[in-house]
Amino acid sequence: MSQHNAPLLYVRLLKESLGFALNALRNNKLRTLLSLLGVTIGIFSIIAVLAAVDSMDRKIKSDLSGLDKNTVYLMKFSFGPTDIPQWKIGQFPNVKYDEFLYLKRNMNNLENIAYMYFTKNENIKYEKETASGINVVPCTDESEQIEALKIADGRFFSEAESNAGAAVIVIGYDVAQTLFGSLNPIGKEVRLYGQRLQVIGVLEKQGETVFGSNDTRAYFPCNFVRRLYGDNTDFLTPVITLKPQKGVDMEEFKGELAQKIRSFRGMKISEPDNFFINVLSGFTDVVDNIVGQMNGIGWAISGFSLLVGGFGIANIMFVSVKERTNLIGIQKALGAKNRFILFQFLFEAIILSVIGGIVGMLLVWIIAMILTKALDFEFVLGFSNIMLGTSLAAFIGLISGIIPAIAASKLDPVEAIRSGM
Repeated sequence: MSQHNAPLLYVRLLKESLGFALNALRNNKLRTLLSLLGVTIGIFSIIAVLAAVDSMDRKIKSDLSGLDKNTVYLMKFSFGPTDIPQWKIGQFPNVKYDEFLYLKRNMNNLENIAYMYFTKNENIKYEKETASGINVVPCTDESEQIEALKIADGRFFSEAESNAGAAVIVIGYDVAQTLFGSLNPIGKEVRLYGQRLQVIGVLEKQGETVFGSNDTRAYFPCNFVRRLYGDNTDFLTPVITLKPQKGVDMEEFKGELAQKIRSFRGMKISEPDNFFINVLSGFTDVVDNIVGQMNGIGWAISGFSLLVGGFGIANIMFVSVKERTNLIGIQKALGAKNRFILFQFLFEAIILSVIGGIVGMLLVWIIAMILTKALDFEFVLGFSNIMLGTSLAAFIGLISGIIPAIAASKLDPVEAIRSGM
């Protein structure tokens, strides 16, 4: 066989193998479908898990992109896992407004600093309308910069209003829609904590994010709440939020912050910290870790399905070799090389497996489309996942088909023709 004809030969080989594979699907529909089901389910489960985790990861990353990864949250609780027992954390003091003022004056490399409360959801009323379960955020005026809040109408409260604890409020898009409909909310008075507050701003519509949405939030001066309830209230957890300047060494910044707080609290060198310095980038590491674990679980579950799928393909191929023993004998008698017969069956196994894989990915795509429409959450079946699914299916076909293909290529032509008659 000349070198020149080699590519043509393999093209013919592929064409024939495709014909045999489609023939197997046509002539033994049930048997082939049942055998391919393993590959379909395997590819479906792995690609579904990877696509779901990818989509979730992408969503979290895009929701985090609006926030500075180096934003620091100083408080008595930790965002991530910690070795300190829960009862001990319960004894830590809350961060104080005085500490916020002290850090604001004394911290180096500080772009911005805010004081805010994490608190339970509340109802906000306007005349007969009630917006329930609203995420209320008592904070200082700097929160607008740190959280990069976008105002659609009106304005955020000023430093003077923040310091005075003025009865003013900035509401999210959904809150405005619920309470006011088509009315202009600016200047209207709403009721919260049994008090009247004047609406001075409405936030731009944000849509749902992993961290909740600004659309269902309301921001007002934290000194307004401090005036009402004082500093020691169970339902308010104070937090000092710090945004370091760009390019600052984060370890140095955290070290300075810890030292400043310790000296303000008059702590001895031997005493351990009674506060936590939480950095947002630490949260993204936790997310990456969870994503990695979920992918691992997906691979483990799908591995079993793919194993079953591989046996299914091997089964089809052994039957196929048996059914075509006579034909193999004739091909060999006419001069077909062992390699030709080997590749013929290998290609067939790969094509069958890829067909099973494509069906699996098609199912993922259909379900992703339905879920995206139903859940207002974008499920993405990325190109890399499609390529992975196809490669995986081809690999399963290759592994499953190798032994039957070798068996076929080793057949003795005379014996093969005789046994097939």
